[in-house]
Amino acid sequence: MTLAGKIALVTGGSRGIGRAVCLRLASMGADVGINYVSRPGAAEETLAVIEAAGGAAFISQFDVADATAVAAAVKAITADRGSVDILVNNAGITRDGLMARMRDDDWDKVLDTNLKGAFLCSKAVMRGMMKKRWGRIINMTSVIGFLGNAGQVNYGAAKAGLVGLTKSMARELAARNVTVNCVAPGYIVTDMTSGLPGEIQEAIKLQIPLGTLGQPEDVAAAVAFLASADCNYMTGQTLHVNGGMYMGN
Repeated sequence: MTLAGKIALVTGGSRGIGRAVCLRLASMGADVGINYVSRPGAAEETLAVIEAAGGAAFISQFDVADATAVAAAVKAITADRGSVDILVNNAGITRDGLMARMRDDDWDKVLDTNLKGAFLCSKAVMRGMMKKRWGRIINMTSVIGFLGNAGQVNYGAAKAGLVGLTKSMARELAARNVTVNCVAPGYIVTDMTSGLPGEIQEAIKLQIPLGTLGQPEDVAAAVAFLASADCNYMTGQTLHVNGGMYMGN
């Protein structure tokens, strides 16, 4: 599954799942753009790991929720490296709280980053893909978008919204040979889950038929498949990477 000659952009690519995706795409030969918004050190670490392994990558700092910044960043990438062939909309935040006490601002921030950000980034790269008549857009949704979760109405709504966005985009772009798909991770070992108390982690594992949390590399493998030529005839779909926690469509 080679991606030699392809330009990839991974939003939220400096840590966790995003970092694993960047490493995997770079190992397949892509020139990978590592996007971050506020932690340059983590982005530099990701870049160093890729380059040490002989891969190609670059750093692109911008806020996915800022339309002007997104447009400027994609324009700069196109001028410097070429138009983006593969976009992974991975950037996401949480502002958890029960709905009865949730501030409007916490709703807006999560929807702006997790859902609107994917819209803005996709819109910015899609013309280049359509012109080439080849492209891959991969949206990172979540098991929470399918199961729901108390205290995460904003996050669940955003992640469910990504599925609808994906299906509609897939229909619009199919004629130009641009595929649009989702990956829906379950509970994955990241900074966020590692910080959960031990009893909470054990309770989560009881809900997972495979009995363990996933690794970022498990998610990156699904992204790699969707980005590759092995996925020429799949669009508008969601790949669930959750250990069997959710088995719906």
